[in-house]
Amino acid sequence: MITFLLSIAALVVGYLFYGRFIERVFKIDPQRATPAVSHPDGVDFVPMKPWRIFMIQFLNIAGLGPIFGAIMGAKFGTASFLWIVFGSIFAGGVHDYLAGMMSLRMNGASLPEIHGRYLGGAVKQTMRIFMVVLLTLVGVVFVVGPAGLLAGITPPQLDAVFWIGVILAYYIIATLLPIDKLIGRIYPFFGACLIFMAVGVCGALIFYHPPLPELWDGLGNRHPAAATNPLFPMMFISIACGAISGFHATQSPLMARTMTGERQGRPIFYGAMILEGIMALIWAAAASYFFFDTGEGKEVFAHGTNAAVVVDHITKEWLGTVGAVLAMLGVVFAPITSGDTAFRSARLIIADFLHFDQKPIAKRLLIAVPLFIAAFGILIYSLKDKEGFDVIWRYFAWANQTLAAVTLWAITVYLAKERKNWLITLIPALFMTMVCTSFLLVAEKEGFGLDKTVSYCIGGAITLAALMLFIYRQQKQFS
Repeated sequence: MITFLLSIAALVVGYLFYGRFIERVFKIDPQRATPAVSHPDGVDFVPMKPWRIFMIQFLNIAGLGPIFGAIMGAKFGTASFLWIVFGSIFAGGVHDYLAGMMSLRMNGASLPEIHGRYLGGAVKQTMRIFMVVLLTLVGVVFVVGPAGLLAGITPPQLDAVFWIGVILAYYIIATLLPIDKLIGRIYPFFGACLIFMAVGVCGALIFYHPPLPELWDGLGNRHPAAATNPLFPMMFISIACGAISGFHATQSPLMARTMTGERQGRPIFYGAMILEGIMALIWAAAASYFFFDTGEGKEVFAHGTNAAVVVDHITKEWLGTVGAVLAMLGVVFAPITSGDTAFRSARLIIADFLHFDQKPIAKRLLIAVPLFIAAFGILIYSLKDKEGFDVIWRYFAWANQTLAAVTLWAITVYLAKERKNWLITLIPALFMTMVCTSFLLVAEKEGFGLDKTVSYCIGGAITLAALMLFIYRQQKQFS
């Protein structure tokens, strides 16, 4: 419990001090006009109140990621707590804030446009395709999870297939409507449910004071299948949203198009990441108590990794019937609200590429319909194959962290060109490059299944090559 409480305190302190430091590095201009103020379009560029923007950003980036990912990460032991804390403060928060503020300065540009400006045209075109695929996977992942949860708390005739249809219908509406007409109005309520859930579980942890893993218990790999799941890089991929997430940067332009001042950036971007980190910590702690048997010092993940099972068990055990229903609603609506904005982001990325004006609804439909057809095809696969959803999740997690690494490199180049402190993103960029390359090499099902030593050597060589390329470009630029 001491480690858990210190971890939460560290996240708050990180926001107050390191978040302010990052803001000073960026050098905000309170007088600078934002895109929502200078050219509102009534669809995507719409001025909104800061607290609404914060709630939308938080719900956009939350979903099942900090819940499902944290539960899977808890299998590795206390090391997961440290990754959530240090990842959120020094990697995730920095990544989210600077990506969002760069978009704000670039007239609300989508993430591929940012990549293109600082990493080149080839990267821009590649990342356009990569991100549309990732965002479609996000939408699919965040359909199946909520549909399963809703099917579990509704009459039998309302099965998962029924709820998938309902959620997809909602996605289509939310993707097409102006951002302030639906998303801006209902997200605060959903956010309240999600925050209530986290506060309730956290309060139960403090009240019941269960034995939780501590730092002095050791940081070794305590995964029940440790032989095939080395702590590095598996844990850093499993916790796909609770410490750093490339998906977040795809959502930041949505908020950059609604902000009315640059001072709003730190609480909206950095603050939402810290709140997500706190949520991930809470679920990692709860999972480590409920789903591990520490009596003999040997952890066994007793109930699998299904998010619905975990959430249902924990909320019913600690929060009672009413609390469990509200908590379940929070966990249902959080991923749904991430899914709809994922498709919205994909629509905007494609629109930027094709130079399609998004005011006419016919042009929004022209982009959105093919997206949903592709998503439906992936959904059919995930329902037919017993392990389909797990496979989609694992590829989503890797693609998510890979996108974060690429975005960190783009931010690093931007900071170097602006003669600002680029070390704050270079170090996380190097680390995430090593994580993503090593995972693809060592993973048995998702990658090449190579020996750990070989994978680390190749991953290290690729990471070193990326560093050398960065140094070469910097020398060439300033020579």
